[in-house]
Amino acid sequence: MSRIGKRELVIPEGVTIEVENNNAIVKSNKGSLSLEIPKCLSIEVKENKALVKMNEETKDANMLQGTINSLLNNMLKGVSEGYKVELEAVGVGYRFGLKGNTIVINAGYSHPVEIELPEGIKAESNSNTELTLSGIDKQKITEFAANVRKVREPEPYKGKGIRYKGEHIRRKEGKKAA
Repeated sequence: MSRIGKRELVIPEGVTIEVENNNAIVKSNKGSLSLEIPKCLSIEVKENKALVKMNEETKDANMLQGTINSLLNNMLKGVSEGYKVELEAVGVGYRFGLKGNTIVINAGYSHPVEIELPEGIKAESNSNTELTLSGIDKQKITEFAANVRKVREPEPYKGKGIRYKGEHIRRKEGKKAA
């Protein structure tokens, strides 16, 4: 039985949820996000709380109830507070640069790697080795951050690469001198 699916979600002030034709739209002054809801589920909005209900007692409805509840919770948090992911480049000559709507990454290749920012994501660079991605859609931000990290993933011997801020990289010892 899904316990996450049965929790009531508190709707923050300034946020509204509209449900129409199996589509939930969450709006605030920061923007709006939409989510398609399966026919076996429905969303009830009462006062300042939202609840995901099953229309039919099936295995699929039970599995999807927790997923839709978590996605709706992420949407509520995104349009009220927003999400941010911080990345850092570790290594000699590794750095980030912002050029308009493009992130320029120097990560030890013979050429800089340029990645276009998707719509709805903002990037800030505190220093040339730190990058902060922010926006309201958690899935977009985390997926884009993972793609930036893939440019040069941290390696276990020297720890060089692009990593999430605060991420711990397990280090290996390497060859032992005979």
